[in-house]
Amino acid sequence: MPRFSHNNFRSRLGIILATAGSAVGLGNIWRFPYMTGQNGGAAFILLYIGCIFLLGIPGMVCEFIVGRRAGTNAVRAYGRLSGKQGWRAVGYMGIISSILIFGFYSVIAGWCLYYLSASVMNRLTGDSQSILRFFQDFSSDMSLPILCGLLFIALTHMVVAKGVRGGIERVSKLLMPLLFILLLVIVVSSCLLPGAEKGIEFLFKPDFSKVTQETMLDALGQAFFSLSLGTACLCTYASYFGKEINLIKSAGQIALIDTLIAILAGLMIFPAAFSVGVNADSGPSLIFITLPNVFNQAFSSIPAIGYIISILFYALLALAALTSTISMHEISTSFFQEEMRLPRKKAVLIASSAATVICILSSLSMGAVTELQLFGKPLLNCFDFLTAQLMMPTGALLTTIYVGWFAPLKVVRDEFTNKGTVAVRFFSIFLFAIRYICPVCIIMIFLHELGII
Repeated sequence: MPRFSHNNFRSRLGIILATAGSAVGLGNIWRFPYMTGQNGGAAFILLYIGCIFLLGIPGMVCEFIVGRRAGTNAVRAYGRLSGKQGWRAVGYMGIISSILIFGFYSVIAGWCLYYLSASVMNRLTGDSQSILRFFQDFSSDMSLPILCGLLFIALTHMVVAKGVRGGIERVSKLLMPLLFILLLVIVVSSCLLPGAEKGIEFLFKPDFSKVTQETMLDALGQAFFSLSLGTACLCTYASYFGKEINLIKSAGQIALIDTLIAILAGLMIFPAAFSVGVNADSGPSLIFITLPNVFNQAFSSIPAIGYIISILFYALLALAALTSTISMHEISTSFFQEEMRLPRKKAVLIASSAATVICILSSLSMGAVTELQLFGKPLLNCFDFLTAQLMMPTGALLTTIYVGWFAPLKVVRDEFTNKGTVAVRFFSIFLFAIRYICPVCIIMIFLHELGII
């Protein structure tokens, strides 16, 4: 039984929404659309869905098995299943990566908050050069981006401090439906624009002539990062699952929600972009430089509509970021609470304090203090590279090896099948996938992200 059994999620809906919220983030609303744009549209989406089945769901179930069986924080969980304490290093890597991600992710989330306020005050107007200068002036400011990032950390802190049921589950039940509603409103508005049908066609009409090895590796990587594999997030949340929860079904539902939101994000962006003739592969600058200009042009005949859409869009980004930072915070909070035997509020404070330091340094490195670099990169980019390109793939790879080869087979089977009551016929397929297919896929992602293949 979990050590803190009173912290278990209250309902199955809470489990699905909270865990889906941990996966749904800026990666769905920002990274997925521009990756789709760069890789030919619908063909990329089909490859992505295939990769979800090939890697995403088996990888999720691996972390679920470790977390639910151990019923404790990620560090202790990896040592408990096999009885070999050396595996605790995988958990430590997850704790460290979660703190780093929470810290630098809060910088970007803070930008979303600032752009939300700027949208409300109708400051995101003018031509593309004006919007570019607006972003440059803000990102290079000494204090304003830091204050926005710290505000986001404070919002996350307040949720996690309330506990699993009173904070994470309750807020997830509110934020996830709200996020979905906002997304649908913007999608409908975007699809009603003149010329929007070209964007819809681009998104849903496959062009397999554009599929290359690069496309396939990008789809594999997007499936991996979109579901937050390798951060110990899924392992931590699974420690709050009840024994009756069907892990396969839950993983499938979470992957479905995550994929649906990513596709809706494409429907939000591409029809509007095609309507005004903006390239669909605008890259990482999409949400802070390109899209404000798209909204201004697309709704130029009815500025009031453009004003409302801009507000809704940045509110959507902020909500998506918050569902992700909550899960990142909980990983380290669970660790500090159990390993240091601290009251939850003190554990939350330690995690928030560590993230605050990383947030400040990362924010300064993006403009105000350009000397804050490691290996020739701003600290924010360096932390992003360290976690996304090195720590996450390594953690996920070791998790599949751990569950596939080192954890007791009976334990893995019992957790996967809920002691023989569900999904028994799929167990051999799952075992083959995590022993052979998933490790190969993760190694390919790892080498691709490093630019080796």
